[in-house]
Amino acid sequence: MIGVAALWISVLLLGGGVALDRVLSDAITRNFDDGLNYVLTAMIASAEIGPDGEVLFNRPLADQRFLEPNSGLYYQISAKGHEDWRSRSLWDRALTASHGHADQNFHTYDSKQFPDEDLRIMERTVVLPGSNTRWMFMVAAARDGLDAQIHTLRSTLFQSFALLALGLIALTTLQTLYGLRPLRKVRHEIVRMRAGEKSRVTEPMPAEVLPMVEELNALLAHNERQAEEARTHAGNLAHALKTPLTVIMNAATAQSPDLGDTVIREATTMRRQVDHHLARARAVGRRGAAQSRAELWTSLQAVERAVQRLYPEVRIDMSGDKTAIVRVERQDLDEMLGNLIENAAKYGGGSVFATVEKKGDMVEILVEDDGAGIPETERIRIFDRGVRLDSGKPGTGLGLAIVRDVAEIYGGSVALEESEDLGGLLARLRLPVA
Repeated sequence: MIGVAALWISVLLLGGGVALDRVLSDAITRNFDDGLNYVLTAMIASAEIGPDGEVLFNRPLADQRFLEPNSGLYYQISAKGHEDWRSRSLWDRALTASHGHADQNFHTYDSKQFPDEDLRIMERTVVLPGSNTRWMFMVAAARDGLDAQIHTLRSTLFQSFALLALGLIALTTLQTLYGLRPLRKVRHEIVRMRAGEKSRVTEPMPAEVLPMVEELNALLAHNERQAEEARTHAGNLAHALKTPLTVIMNAATAQSPDLGDTVIREATTMRRQVDHHLARARAVGRRGAAQSRAELWTSLQAVERAVQRLYPEVRIDMSGDKTAIVRVERQDLDEMLGNLIENAAKYGGGSVFATVEKKGDMVEILVEDDGAGIPETERIRIFDRGVRLDSGKPGTGLGLAIVRDVAEIYGGSVALEESEDLGGLLARLRLPVA
């Protein structure tokens, strides 16, 4: 940032200095030329033709430098067929007239015709009254004074702009260092957190950095929650597997005659627990994805087709908002809807009705069936892992537990009620709108 700022400051000041130098140098040169123009005009105004046909002044020129040899100010009047009339300041030298023009306009140019002195010459062709001769009036001045003024100007500009550039770069450096100071404070806070001295950025920060600090603290809290959930899942899984393993070890140690049946039964229990925790772990891992979103109606149609193949005798109807999009991964949404609709088809009386309703920032999916329903006293217990009210039909008893856990991971919920229309069970699944 400091390097880029210094580069741009230098480029802009250099461009501005060059432009200002040209403007002021031209102004000084025009002022110098105005002096030559004044002298040349005075010469032409006081010139007349003498009795011998030569030019003479009817009054002397006011500037005494014309009388001092090599004074730096000269004049000369020339014409074809006439002797040059030169100022005494030229002494034994003469000005060389340019013959590139013959009009009556003023012409100004630089000349190096004197080896030791650069000149600024102004000339004009004039026809005086009483003569048909075209006289070339020339006035020349040494450029020493003009060049000295331009040099002083450029030196002043360079020093001023260099000082200005240094000041601006120093100010930019201080501003950048001061502006980035809060980021160094954040870095030190992170170092302290990594050292275990604290768990959050608590130092007061400027308003410009505060949103980043808040997001950092939120990220830390999110990671802590995920770590805590991972530890909880690991503990739950270990606890769930401990009992079946103990039963198998006891049966094997006692050389029980039904060891094979015991192993199969307890292995099935362990597999249910592993499937449940894997589903929850997948949902937790996908929850942090910012792009989590799924079209609810598309997922509902896919689940309806799959369940219809399993239970062709069951009628499944759907209605409601077909444009709803929820902030859930498609795979997890399919798993939740699949469990609810499959349960309704399995335990219902042959009719399943699914409704989608958008309410504020949540979407409600209502899955109803015409079965016997579930007593109100059992509706909470049914969400526990492995609980099945109807053991006569195949299943693991983990479907509703998975639906509840995955819905809560995404900030939603699931509840069981009585269906007023079909008379059976109503499952109300609430998920956040994308």
